[in-house]
Amino acid sequence: MKAVLISGDRSGCGKTSISLALSSLLSRTMTVQTFKAGMDYIDPSYLTGVTGRPCRNLDSFVMSPQEVSGIFAHGCQGADFALVEGVRGLFEGAEALTDSGSTEAIARALDLPVVLVISARSITRSAAAIVKGFQAFSPDVKIRGVILNNVMGRKHADKAISAIEHYSGIPVIGAIPRMEEMELTMRHLGLVPYLESQGNSEFEQRISRVTGLIGEHVSLDALSGIAAEVPGLPEEVPFFREEHVPDTRIAVARDEAFNFYYSDLFDVLPALGAEVVPFSPIRDRLPDADGYMIGGGYPEFFLPDLESNTRMREAILERSQNGIPIYAECGGLMYLTKRIRLMAGWQGHSSERLYEMAGVFDGETRMPARRVVSYVEGESSASCPLGAGTFKGHEFHYSDVCLAPGTRYAYKLTRGTGIEGMNDGAVSAETIGSYTHLHPVAGIRMFRHFVEKCRNRS
Repeated sequence: MKAVLISGDRSGCGKTSISLALSSLLSRTMTVQTFKAGMDYIDPSYLTGVTGRPCRNLDSFVMSPQEVSGIFAHGCQGADFALVEGVRGLFEGAEALTDSGSTEAIARALDLPVVLVISARSITRSAAAIVKGFQAFSPDVKIRGVILNNVMGRKHADKAISAIEHYSGIPVIGAIPRMEEMELTMRHLGLVPYLESQGNSEFEQRISRVTGLIGEHVSLDALSGIAAEVPGLPEEVPFFREEHVPDTRIAVARDEAFNFYYSDLFDVLPALGAEVVPFSPIRDRLPDADGYMIGGGYPEFFLPDLESNTRMREAILERSQNGIPIYAECGGLMYLTKRIRLMAGWQGHSSERLYEMAGVFDGETRMPARRVVSYVEGESSASCPLGAGTFKGHEFHYSDVCLAPGTRYAYKLTRGTGIEGMNDGAVSAETIGSYTHLHPVAGIRMFRHFVEKCRNRS
């Protein structure tokens, strides 16, 4: 098997569209496994869609080196080619003076060759200086190729290619012309999950045109030549080894409103002995289960449908009050409050609007609010369905959850924002709802504890 990492000189350089197109093109002749550096749900949803294999996340802040290599090995089983898409610029991460949380750290941990995507808008010889600077900044990161984006004509491309190859010795394997369609596609990819884009003929045609264009201007043969041969990977990884025979049912909300899950969850839960039962809070009745998970997503765009499914909201409240374990993250937390209040001006609406939700937690969600994007560190208490211990995760939201005084919180954060004053993980009976997103491998101890809680209810 061969593997390569696609990174960029900065956010917005086009690496997401390029990674998506390359994954799609390679998948026509081989089995491609994709990975996404960093904690992100939207890019992986598209990489999953074009390859037919679940994209998996790799993050050196949240995960240990053993977890990064284990997830990589597990994901690559049965694949011919692995493509890792980076996050932001190659060296951006959680800290200013370390590589923690960066694409650089993943390249180094997995010893992968890097193809650097550079936006060449209005630069030629300066592009060579960028490549040289990236080479010098971290010499042990193996930058083996360059793809130029936003090129204006052949003369522009030839000048930039000549400068880069002369001064850095690194081959340019593609020069993609500037086009508005690419920018529109990049913007859409950054905001809208794949599930919402399926069936949108206009967007699918745009993706197809962008893929065709990138295929014309990037050499797949050169990419394959740069990719490294990966030595034999272990067939069994501890985090995914079966620990318990399947004896527990956990229902997981999966629809247009709730679809922010890491792919590894659906391997970890069965390994812990849980059968996963999908359901839709928009259109279904709540299935019988020993426990429930409601992940993140964009519930704010589906509020009339969520509100109108009264039976679902009432059933979730009843299960929570009866002590059935429920775990909710971000969008799921919003759904478990009494109501969601969309303030005047939200999405261009002139007046405030209120939508009734499940009411597990006494309080409401208000949108919009200050945008929060952050890594999270903290400690959980024993009095919650995920048990006591330390954890790392992340949060990104554009809402405020305002809960009643006296609400009990299970997470005390040392980094991040949480719900209120560095408190997160609101608890009611055996229900916990948080802004913190946990990765199922990095947080396997907590997920194991949750499954045990559910099992003991059987």
